[in-house]
Amino acid sequence: MDQQLNPPTPTSEPISRRGVLRAATVSAAAVGTAGLLAGPATAAPAAQSRRRVPVDRISIQLYTLRDQLTADLPGTLDALRRIGYRRVEHAGFVGRTAAQFRAALDEAGLRSTSGHTGIPQPFDAATWEQALEDANVVGCKKIVHPYFGRDANGQAIRDPNVYRALARDLNKAGRLAERAGLDFGYHNHQLEFTPLTDGSTGFDILTGQTDPRLVHFELDLYWTWRGAHDPVDVIRANRGRIRQVHVKDLDVEGGFADLGDGLIDFGRIFAHEREAGIEEYIVERDDAGTAPRSPADALDTARVGFDFLASLRY
Repeated sequence: MDQQLNPPTPTSEPISRRGVLRAATVSAAAVGTAGLLAGPATAAPAAQSRRRVPVDRISIQLYTLRDQLTADLPGTLDALRRIGYRRVEHAGFVGRTAAQFRAALDEAGLRSTSGHTGIPQPFDAATWEQALEDANVVGCKKIVHPYFGRDANGQAIRDPNVYRALARDLNKAGRLAERAGLDFGYHNHQLEFTPLTDGSTGFDILTGQTDPRLVHFELDLYWTWRGAHDPVDVIRANRGRIRQVHVKDLDVEGGFADLGDGLIDFGRIFAHEREAGIEEYIVERDDAGTAPRSPADALDTARVGFDFLASLRY
């Protein structure tokens, strides 16, 4: 299944600088630290280094380069390989079949270890099994549901029963993925942290009502902050279930930034990598190649992101 879902950008849900910093300040007070957001996020001095992100676990979400990939798939994949990437996470197959996309990856010396493919809604086992077959053709080890949280009118879902139904479908999808030899995950945005009518959040329901053996979480660090939640708190509440992280930075206006140019202290979060169970660190920037930037600028984002993660010490 060649499916790409377009998540909302900050322009669709404006947030003021004051709102970003207020959320950060409240979270900081709650956990007793002043270092939740640091601007810019920088690597620690070598003398203080204890840990680093394993280079072979650095990946990039290809949604970051969607327009550049459409214009030149082989050239863009080759450029990622030369930057240093060995693995990627796909977001559809750029108009190719799964086999054709796999061939392009092989030619570039890359592996798509993970992929974003939405589960059918309403859930349909046969359709999902085809998506799992495609994921195996591409060579994925993980398959991730990329987006949820708005109703038919585009408003944030506030009915807890909708999230409970989704949790049941995620368990079904995870069980079929397990049979296909794949790990199944769920990727969040800020919408899952919206208060529901019963006082809970969608994230509470999804983490509480999915089977940890069948569903892990791909925590998007930017969108978690945009939902006014500290990723470290989320990790502590879901030990061993945060197997993937989307690493994207947050600027002072609530928009996107290249890694290291924004406010997020990634080292502080990654210090909890073992507690989380992180297996992949996935660079992403949702607006990397869209106006006023050019598609080719997304390759600069990819380069900056890889270099930042490879040099980070914490």
